[in-house]
Amino acid sequence: MPPAVSQPPVEQLAVDLLARTDYGRVATSMRALPFLAFARHIVADGRLLIRMPRSVGYHRACVGSVVAYGSDNLGSARPGESLWSVQVVGECVAYEPTAAEVERFGPAPGLVDGEPYEPVYLSVEPQFGTVHSTDGGLERHFKYTP
Repeated sequence: MPPAVSQPPVEQLAVDLLARTDYGRVATSMRALPFLAFARHIVADGRLLIRMPRSVGYHRACVGSVVAYGSDNLGSARPGESLWSVQVVGECVAYEPTAAEVERFGPAPGLVDGEPYEPVYLSVEPQFGTVHSTDGGLERHFKYTP
């Protein structure tokens, strides 16, 4: 009998899916109101590393707070491909990336909202995750064995 196939913890599956995308949305609160901003991300050692523009100041609302970060394949799925959406939640801290991590982020934009782009880096250690998919696509693409 073949070994049983088990699914990873949902947090690990969420991180694996985030590693397949380049951009997502960070959600937190700012002045007691919900707040959502786009960001570039990479996954390194199970952590989510985020690059945002310093000029807009959104990082100040994130650092020291619990944030949610989500991404999906809704705009990139090919016809017939299953759709998925993922979210991780964890505490956000300021982060100083290594040269190799900065390189993995790729080129930064020159301007954001007409201002020169200066990056700020954040790190989120996922504590909770959610994953949603259509048509059983994740079960076919991610086969984990114990």
